This record gives sequence, C-alpha cells and structure tokens, in this order.
Amino acid sequence: MKINQIIREKRKELSLTQEQIADFLGVSAPAVSKWEKGSTYPDITLLPALARLLKIDLNTLMSFHDDLTDIEIENFVNEIDRTIKDQNYDAAFQKAINKIHEYPTCEKLIYAVILYLEGALILYNISEIERYRKIYETFYRRLAASEIPEIRGTATLMLISYARNQGDFSKAEELINSLPFSTIDKEKQLAILYQRQERYPDAEKFWEHRVYKGVTEIQTSLLNMLEIALQEKRENDADFFADTYEAVTRQFCFPEWMCCNAHLLLALVKKDKDRSLSILQKMLPAMKKEWNLQDCQLYRNINGRSSALFSSKLAKTITDELANNEEYAFLRDDSEFEALIAQTFYIL
Repeated sequence: MKINQIIREKRKELSLTQEQIADFLGVSAPAVSKWEKGSTYPDITLLPALARLLKIDLNTLMSFHDDLTDIEIENFVNEIDRTIKDQNYDAAFQKAINKIHEYPTCEKLIYAVILYLEGALILYNISEIERYRKIYETFYRRLAASEIPEIRGTATLMLISYARNQGDFSKAEELINSLPFSTIDKEKQLAILYQRQERYPDAEKFWEHRVYKGVTEIQTSLLNMLEIALQEKRENDADFFADTYEAVTRQFCFPEWMCCNAHLLLALVKKDKDRSLSILQKMLPAMKKEWNLQDCQLYRNINGRSSALFSSKLAKTITDELANNEEYAFLRDDSEFEALIAQTFYIL
C-alpha cells in the first residue's frame, strides 16, 4: 500500500477530516488532499508527527512493511499464470518484476513468483530460457540470505542447480557444503507428538505427506539410477530400474501416465521407435484424465489440486520436444507418430 493510501485509510479509520489533519500539522487542507491523491508528499519533517497523529509507526507510514498476505501472494501468482495463458510469458514476467519492485523487501512474494516463473519456463516450453534465468539467479542470491529457513534453503538449492548446469562444479560443491546439517526430522517428531496426544488427523496428515514425499524421492532416485545404467551400458539394470519405477508409481496410487515415464525414457534412449510409440499411445491420452491426491486412501488429508491441467500442459511440452528435437528424429516421418501428435494437440 502506498503512502497516499495509508494516509487516507488511517485518517478515515480515526474519523478525522482533512481539515483536522491540516490543523494538527499546521498545513493547509488542500495540501492534505494532494497527499491523499498522491500528487505530492508530506515534508520529511512532518512525517513523525503525521505518524503519531494516525497512530501508526514510521515504517507503516512509509510502506516499509511487507504488507502482502499469503492469500494476496497466492492470488498474484494465479494472476501471473493467467497472464501467460492469455498473453505470453514475457508479459507475465514484466508484471511479476513490476510487483517485486513495488514490494522489494517482501521475500515471500519474490520466492513464490520467481519459483513459479522458473517452473513455467519448462512447462510452457519457453525459448530464451537463459535470458530469464540470469535474472532469476540474482533473486536466488538475495533469497539465499533470507532469515526464513524454507526460503533460504530452496534458494540455495536453486543456486546449486544453476552452478551444476553451468559446469561450475566447485561453486556447486561450496554451496552444498554451506547447507546446514541437522539430524532432527521436525516433521517426524511432530507426527509422533500428535499421535501421542491423540491428535490423529494432524498426525496422519504428516505421515501421509512423508509417504508422498518419500515416493517422489524414490522415483527421482530410480530415474537417476536408470540414466547411470544407460550411460554405463548396463541394459539389464536399466530394465530393472524402469520396471521398479513403474511398480512403485502404480502401487502408491500415482497417475497412470506417470507410470510410463521410466519406460519411455528407456525406449527413447535406445531409439526403439515401436516401443516409444506404444508407450506414448497410452501415456498421452492418460495425461488428460483427472487425478486427485485425495482419491487415494494414502493421501486423504493432503491438500492438492487436480493434476489434469498440469499434465495437459506437460503433454504439449513433451510432444513439442519430440516433434522438434533432432534427438528424436527417428520417430518422425512415420504416419503413426504424426497421427499421435495431431491427436494429442486435438484433445488438449
């Protein structure tokens, strides 16, 4: 909120007129009117007296507080998403930067917006990724000094990823070694505590989250082990890891299309056209289907939205990549592949 809005709203809350404010401060009523319109500002020598008169501190008067609520931040991120859909990524980027300039010390805003924009680079298959990432990296450096552990930790992890992808492995190792080490698992301790207190819904929510998080970590680990096996030409191990990935994903109630991830990766690396097409014929239509965490007994208490919108966007990204990346040229010039791509774009 800007200073003119603060003066006007606080004055009205105290049932004071512009004339009364002017009398108290020894200025004219038109001067107060101009303050509230934002056309002029109070003289710096009047600010302490004005703050006392409005029963606020100087920080509030000068808009030094990060006065965006979590709901306001969430709504703004949703607005950014709509801007990408209705206009384009760059328009959303400019809107986000303008908002950050308006609230330059609001770390929660910067954190939410930059992380969203980072993910949208891939989700919407944006070109000129590096141009945007150079800017995001400056924000991550700022956030890495945050006093909020979650923000500081995530920003540091993003900087590690950037350094690793840029080939600056010494910097990545330095950042990794800067991470705090703790043997205390806060979430686990709270779950045990709530269970002992018979706060069963609260405890179950924590345990459910740990199951969900644990499965996603297993999936990530298996995909990385699969890639290593392929690099080392251990085909039997690669097949085993892909089978295990599918079994774990299905056993823990993840969406059907996700069960195909590892085998698709395996088929694409092997340039097995028939196998790749067979998997894509099952996977791409499945990405249109609704999937809600709460539908599974394992995750009844976890808040989450339907994955259909996300997976539909991801399907478009995948098909764009397959249709344009030279690495997958072996799939093209095939009527079955062309029909599959056309059908995918039609259902999206």
